[in-house]
Order: sequence, then C-alpha cells, then structure tokens
Amino acid sequence: MDNLPLVIVLAVNEFFSVNCQVGLSVQEESNTLLPIKLDLVLGLGLEFFKKSSDHSAVGFYLHLAAASFPVPTYSIMGEVAVMRSEPLQFECNDMKHLTEGDTYATDSNAELDHREESSQSTDHEKTNDLREKGYMEYGCQHYRRRCCIRAPCCNEVFDCRHCHNEAKNDISIDQKLRHDIPRHQVKQVICSLCGTEQEVQQNCINCGVCMGKYFCETCKLFDDDVSKQQYHCNGCGICRTGGRENFFHCYKCGCCYSILVKDSHPCIEGAMHHDCPVCFEYLFESRNDVIVMPCGHTIHKSCLKEMREHYQYACPLCSKSVCDMSKVWEKFDLEMAAIPMPEPYQNKMVWILCNDCCKTSRVQFHFVAQKCLNCKSYNTRQTRGGDC
Repeated sequence: MDNLPLVIVLAVNEFFSVNCQVGLSVQEESNTLLPIKLDLVLGLGLEFFKKSSDHSAVGFYLHLAAASFPVPTYSIMGEVAVMRSEPLQFECNDMKHLTEGDTYATDSNAELDHREESSQSTDHEKTNDLREKGYMEYGCQHYRRRCCIRAPCCNEVFDCRHCHNEAKNDISIDQKLRHDIPRHQVKQVICSLCGTEQEVQQNCINCGVCMGKYFCETCKLFDDDVSKQQYHCNGCGICRTGGRENFFHCYKCGCCYSILVKDSHPCIEGAMHHDCPVCFEYLFESRNDVIVMPCGHTIHKSCLKEMREHYQYACPLCSKSVCDMSKVWEKFDLEMAAIPMPEPYQNKMVWILCNDCCKTSRVQFHFVAQKCLNCKSYNTRQTRGGDC
C-alpha cells in the first residue's frame, strides 16, 4: 500500500479531466454531485488497486473509474446543467487480462506525428506562397524587386539607388544640387505590394512578402533576379555579380577579378577606382562587365569591343597593346619593305620609345612606322632626332 497517496492524487486528476470533456464546470459540480462522484471514483480506484498486482497501471484503472460516471447535460441560455448522474456497474475480477485497447482506441504516435508534419507542411506552403507573391513583377530597369527605398540624402522615394543617381545627376539639375545616394545609409524601404514603410529587412512586416530573393543588409540591396549570382565582397565593401566562386579579391588593386587572371594580372593600386577611359563611368560601382587589359588597366568590356571595331588596339591610358599584335607586325614588315624611302631619308636615324616594352632604340626613320629593336613591335613613338 505504499502507492496509496498516488492513487488518491491520480483519482482526483482523472475525475476532473474526464468531466471537463462533457462541459461540466467545477463550480456546478461542487454544488451538486461533486462530493458523491469523487467518493465513488476514489472507492472504485482503490478497489482496482487492491485487486491488481500491476500497480504501474493504476492511472489507466482510475481513468476507467472516472469514465464510469458520465454526466448527461443539456444547454439552457448558454449554461450547462446537470440532469442526473447514474453510476455504471463495473466489475473487474481479473485485471491482468484487461488492456487499454479493450476499452477505447487512441491514435498511435506515428499517426499523430504524420498529422503534425502534414499541418506544418501546409503552413509552410502557405507562407511560401505569400512570400512569392508578385515575384519578378515589380522593380525598375536596374533591379527586379518588390520594394522602393527612401533616400536618406533628400528624403525622396526611388525604385533603387541607380534611379536616384540618374535623376539627381541629370543635366537639368542645378550642378550644386547634384549628388549620389549613400547606399549604406538607407534606413527605410516601402513595400511595393502593401505600401508599408518600414526599416530595411527582407520580408515585409505587414503583408509578409519577400521584397527581394537576394538581400544584403550591408548594402541595402534587394533583387529578385538571382540568376546574376550576386554575392557580397567584404574587401570591396559592396555586392558583386557573377558568383563568388568565379572571382577573387586583389587587395593591392582593391577590387575583384576573375580567377582566370589570379596569377597573371599585373597589380596596379586602385586599378578600378577610376572612370572608364572611354565612357567615363566610375568602374568600381559599375553594373557593366569590366575587364583587365594586359597592362593592368581596367575598362568596360563593351568599350574595349567598340575600340577594336574602330581599329584601336592600344590602351587609352598607357598606349600598350591590348592584345597579341605579332601578326599585324609581320604585315608591317612586308609593307615597309615594299615602300623604300627617298634618297634624302635613307640614312636618317631617330630615337624611339616602345610603348610595349618601354625600351628606347635608335633606328632608321620611315614614314610608315619605326620598329622596336628589343621586342620587334611597331607600337612606338619618336622621342628625338638621330643627330641629338
């Protein structure tokens, strides 16, 4: 009988849990049949305890005892009233052969887990559908996104920082009022779907939509078009495109380069912290492709292509050849051999500087070009006459 106090506690607990399922309040029961029913439950529970050799099942026996006293109810004006209480006759001579499955069936843990997982899966799908609302339907010519930004410099709303910079640096704007947005200082964004203004974050606090598949909290950048393979470079301090695995950051040049030129590019300090020598756009923050020329200077890929279309093969900054010109120099040899110099110029000598190897040479003058004696390049310039 060491477990007798436990029997009493479990009896009271089972009694209230069963009766609460039929809508009977504790106050109503205490005014009517609570003392009588509780006494019957305790008595029947103790009887189970005495007859059973398996005391670990005492909770199950008490549940049967409490369930043996159902309370029919009916509703009047929203209240629950007790009509009658008739105890059921219950005998158990052999408790060893009584199982929980003989009285009532319960769902297995596997079924409950499956229902819970199914419910969680449905909720997750609904959340994803909400976040995907308006995907690739909003934005500007620069980014596909579902929000606008409030510029901290002029307190105006723009689709993105490029829209702001284009509008505020237009030729029609007073030169003293022209400015660029400080991208890292953006504090407020406006959801394009519900119009809620809020602090910078990926999901709208009001409608829950994802305002940008790619989101950088540092740069305050939102973009739904993740095919650009955006990534944030800590060395540059800004976001880049093209995939982190395809680029490396050169700390001397101060920018990201393709891994294809990691061991071959000539380092020039601050190589990208200047304007394109052709279109004069600031290269470090440009959205267009930038390439490194053999000399180490940088230029827009499209601008270099346009130069080649106009037969310009020298760097606009240092005049070095931007590609292998050996085949062109061979044609120059044939052309110079076919054009002999007039007699007064046949022995004229001049000093030249080679733009490719930076060596100086004293060579014979020719109207077409002067050939470098060191690297055989015709990319040279005359520095002085041969008599000096």
